[in-house]
Amino acid sequence: METYCGHCGEPAEARDHTGCAARLELEPPRFCTSCRRRMKVQVAPRGWTATCVEHGVLAG
Repeated sequence: METYCGHCGEPAEARDHTGCAARLELEPPRFCTSCRRRMKVQVAPRGWTATCVEHGVLAG
């Protein structure tokens, strides 16, 4: 369940996140969608990883 926006970190219901969703198609998320913590992001030529200290690793 996504509570927060992965791009801007704001609550999902707070505003329209259409622009954020478009950006997330091109770049990795910067915020954890569960706890709103800023994630450690590593971008490589073949993809990316984003790590939340509480919820683990996302990959794309």
